[in-house]
Amino acid sequence: MGIGIDFFVDTNVLIYAMEGHPAMANIIRCTPGISVISEIELLGKKGITRHEANNIRDLLNGFEIVNFSDIIKEITISLKQKYSIKTPDAIIAATAKAFNLPLVTADKDFEKIEDVDIMLLNLI
Repeated sequence: MGIGIDFFVDTNVLIYAMEGHPAMANIIRCTPGISVISEIELLGKKGITRHEANNIRDLLNGFEIVNFSDIIKEITISLKQKYSIKTPDAIIAATAKAFNLPLVTADKDFEKIEDVDIMLLNLI
């Protein structure tokens, strides 16, 4: 399954990018993929303003957004059964696994997922 991207990013990477974290500059210059769950998490924030939503949409225009599929669903179920992780995190990890690509994240909770190539960012 190839879609012209080299890696996926977790929602927290997008949040750091929107906050202007310098470590994100090289990542967002590429064309990484994201799960549709990340789009939902960012745009589904309670009380989001039109300006914030527009900024998020502008950022997301540079990413390949991958929708939920039967394969991702099955991998998500497997990851949920094997690891104690939240459903959105399982879907994001499953998306990376479905495409056999690394997942870039700053969330240490992903470290325990041995089934996915996790690239953990140390942003401190």
